[in-house]
Amino acid sequence: MLNVGCAHGPDFIPFKGKFELHGIDFSERMLLLALKYADKHKLNVNLVDGDVRHLPYAGDSFDWAIAVATYHHIEDDEERLKALKELQRVLRPGGEAFITVWNKWQPRFWLKTKNVLVPWRSRDKTLYRYYYLFSYRELEALVLKAGFDVVSLSPESRYKFPLKTFSRNICVLVRKPG
Repeated sequence: MLNVGCAHGPDFIPFKGKFELHGIDFSERMLLLALKYADKHKLNVNLVDGDVRHLPYAGDSFDWAIAVATYHHIEDDEERLKALKELQRVLRPGGEAFITVWNKWQPRFWLKTKNVLVPWRSRDKTLYRYYYLFSYRELEALVLKAGFDVVSLSPESRYKFPLKTFSRNICVLVRKPG
């Protein structure tokens, strides 16, 4: 299983002992933290410093992938598509990927554009991280354009309001045809 944009590694936990785990992130700092996290939780992970738009794996390498809060950090429409096509390339036929992105229609972004800088506090500094805010239709169209079949498109499981439109995150499960 490939964890795309694995950050410091917490999303590996549910898969401990069930999969051969691989992770990629562009941040050396996050990968160092992921190694510490893996050691603390006795996870055997293979980590790579790399760019999700140019995955350093052979085609048809993985049966499963997750990408939690990754693709909404890519600034350009074509680059987001390129990254998703790379994910499709490295999945085996029939392989599935679970992807989450931030939703444009969550209430705190109603008066914002689709491209936002969100402040993150780090000790005594404020850092601004780029986010592209998706709609459900837009995410579905993008993964279809990248060559995936959509298995499901839904809000995160803890979202209980009857209208999915306003969820914080959009979750999509995709499958590589074949």
